[in-house]
This record gives sequence, C-alpha cells and structure tokens, in this order.
Amino acid sequence: MLVVPASSTSQHDDRTPLLSSADGKEPRKPTPLPKGQIMILMLVALVEPIASQCIYPFINELVSGLDITGGDERAVGYYAGLIESLFFATQALTVFQWSRISDQIGRKPVLLVGIFGLSLSILCFGLSKTFAGLVISRCITGALNGNIGVMKSMLGELTDSSNMAQGFALMPIMWSLGCTLGPLIGGTLSRPQDHFPRLFGAPFWAEYPYFLPCSIASAFAVVVFVVIVFFLKETLPNISCEKMSVSNDSEATAGRDSHRYDTINESSAYLTLSHTPQYDAPVPLRILLTPERILYIVNYGVLALVEICMFVLLPLFLSTPIELGGLGQTPAMIGLWMSGYGIVNSLFQAFFFAPLVSRFGKRTLFRVSYACFVPIFAIFPVVNCVARRWGVWWGIWGLMGCQLCLAVLTDMAFSSILMYITTSAPGRRSLGAINGIAQTTASIVRAIGPASATSMFAYSLQHELLGGYAVYLVMIAFTVATMKLASALPEEVGQWERNARTSVAG
Repeated sequence: MLVVPASSTSQHDDRTPLLSSADGKEPRKPTPLPKGQIMILMLVALVEPIASQCIYPFINELVSGLDITGGDERAVGYYAGLIESLFFATQALTVFQWSRISDQIGRKPVLLVGIFGLSLSILCFGLSKTFAGLVISRCITGALNGNIGVMKSMLGELTDSSNMAQGFALMPIMWSLGCTLGPLIGGTLSRPQDHFPRLFGAPFWAEYPYFLPCSIASAFAVVVFVVIVFFLKETLPNISCEKMSVSNDSEATAGRDSHRYDTINESSAYLTLSHTPQYDAPVPLRILLTPERILYIVNYGVLALVEICMFVLLPLFLSTPIELGGLGQTPAMIGLWMSGYGIVNSLFQAFFFAPLVSRFGKRTLFRVSYACFVPIFAIFPVVNCVARRWGVWWGIWGLMGCQLCLAVLTDMAFSSILMYITTSAPGRRSLGAINGIAQTTASIVRAIGPASATSMFAYSLQHELLGGYAVYLVMIAFTVATMKLASALPEEVGQWERNARTSVAG
C-alpha cells in the first residue's frame, strides 16, 4: 500500500515525470507498440523531410534564374541559404504555440493544420516566379508547421517506459528516409520538359520547371492528410470526457474503497494521480521549466546546433575544390553519398538503437553518440591533406566511410535526448508544451547554424586560418566544451527531484 499525503499531489503535478514508476525500474518485457497508429504517425514524420529536402537539388538553379544576384554567381548561395533557413526561423516563432494549443484542443487538429499548410506552401513554392514568392511560401511552411513537436508528444502518449526506445527509434528512420526520397524527387523530376519531353512538352512545364517535384511532395502531404482524418485516433482525451471519466471513477472508488481513506493501490498510483483534473491541467512555464528539464532542452539544442553545422559543412566540403580545402566532387556524387547515409542510418536505427539503449541506457548512449562529433570534424582536414598529397583514392573513401558511420552513431543521441524530454513531462497536458519548448530551441539554432558554419568555412579559407581548417577546430572545441552538459544528465528522468526529496527527508 502506498500512502499519499494531502500535500503531495501539488508537488507531484509539476515535478514527477510522465512515465515514472513506483520502484523506478522499467519492466523487462516491452509492451507491444500500437502498430497502426505508429505507422500513421511515421507517415506524418515522412512528409516534412520530403517537402523540405526536395528543393535542395534545384534551389541554386532556381535562384539563379530569378536574376536577383546581378550576375554574381557567388551571391546565389547567400539567397539560397536564406530561403533554406527561413523554414526553421519561422518555425521557431510558432512551434511552441502550436504545441501548447495541442495540449488544449488535441493533437490531431494541430497535425491537420500543419499538413494542410505544408501541402499548400510547397505547391506555391513550385509556382513562384519571384524571390518574394519563394520567401512567403517558405515562411508559411514554417509558421503553420508545428507537427514535429506534436508528433513527439503523440509518440510519447502511444508508448510507455518499456517500448519508448522502439518507438523513438522510428523517427530518425523516417527522417533519413525522407532525406533520401526528397532530393531524389527534386533532382529527377525538376525540369521535366528536358528529361521527359514526350510527357511534359506543354508550355506550362517550361514556364514552371520546378512545379512537378513540388506537386509530388504536395500530393503526398494530401494523402497523409486524408489518412489522418479517417484513421488517426486522438491521443489526448477530450476535457469533458476526462472529467466525466474521473467523476465516474471517483464515485465507484468511493463506494468500493471508502474504508481506505487517503490510500491507493501501489500498482495504480500513477494512473490515479495522472488522470485527475489537477494533474492533467497545463502546468505554467515557470513551474514546468525545472532545472532538470532545462538541462534536457539545452542538451537537445546544443546537439541540434552541432548536427546542423556538420550537415551543412559536409556537402560544402565535398563540393569545394581540393586546392581550396575540399574534395572536389560532383553534385551527383554528393547526392549519392548523402543518400547512402540516409539508407545506412535507417537500417542502423531500425535494428540497433532499441537493443543498445536497453543494454547501456540512454545517458551512456547519448554521451558516446555526442562524442562522435569530435572525430567527424577531425576527419575533414585529414581527408583534404591526404587528397592534396595523393589525390582521391580508395583510402579517401575509407576515411569518408568512417565519417559516415560516425554520423550514423550521432543520430542515436537525438532519440536518447527525446526520450529524456518526453518522459520528463509532468502530465499529458504539458507534454506538448515541453516538446514545443525543445523544438523551438532546436529551430532557433538550426536557423542560425547553417549561416554560422558556412561563414566560418569561408572565413577560414579566405584568411588561411590554420591552413584553412580553423572552422573544424572551432567545432571540435565547441563539442568538447559542451560535453559537460551531457555528463550532467541523470541516469533516469526525475532522479534529481528524487535525490532532493531524499536529502530533505534525511
């Protein structure tokens, strides 16, 4: 039997993790995942990378054709980078609000709004003939798309502590798959009048050469929209239904267990508390942001910053001539290499993440995965030095293969820290808020990260700082300096609060 003091409920509301258990131990046998609902959620997760990544193969060519650079091809990258960053910038402004709204009206309506906005905006992007049109359509995509935070909330509600690792391992798989399919769609279907003149010989396709890949991405979003409408179940119960359920349960419990005042069965302690109106009420931000939750969010933001810098530097390094500090590869080879990463990453996350997190724990896995960024950045200058000395040979691709494998390992850090963030939520109606804050942080750093990394790359080359390799030293130093944040993570969510209460009681 577990005695619940009258004063403990309020303390439980704002500090106890969503998936806490009475003994602090996770069950050995995983609960089966709700496969149908998880599959629909993964389709939603696939929409965003396809829509965002399909523009990358043709964005530079599209910007060049708008005649906004004054004939200076070196300025194309600036405008293309601006368009690419606008999604994250506008998403950072609205993702928390959408996540907070999902705590009030439910997850499903917010997902539908996001999918609809993404479908409409990518369609407008393909029809845009001006730079302003591209900017507006990209901003609409980011402003209406709060899906990523809501998806993480739903995934947390569809899983428990025994199968959460399996569920969250699927998200990087779908992102990698989308990052593989998106560029493939954008690269093969842009300018269809040149590649498939018999099918696309009408003047429309010459006027809008990038509409076809955008329309394919938009059509896929529409299909997912329909699937959500008819098949996805709401994971956040209606407020009125909750109150009715709580009222009925309370009356039944009172009639059945009136002789046990202020006591509850230990196995149902969490369920009884977590379904009271007080527990499920949204927690104010000043109470929600405890030091432990802030630590999780900061780790997520730092991880997102380092990761986006790595993925911006990789194609830049591959495309830059060897004599200028890169590897001098063609766009086709760069696309093939990055697609290979997506395939390898999908397979690895599918088969190895859940067993590894069960074996070593999410804290150890996060620390090891994050540390992999150090050799990843160190490989860049080594590859260039070898290429300058002996040219591009099999040893170069061996080093790049090692870098790709290390990049796959870093993706486990995302699943690990997302498990921390999701399970730290004090209740269902705060799950969207905590994921929204985390996603806002990630969106902010992803908006400034690409420009910062490419600027450091260019500055290092122009001024020959450390032979042009200063950017990598900066990234290595930043990674090492922020490892202390990873070391501060507790073994289990809520450990800080439990230790604090134990020390006070002692």
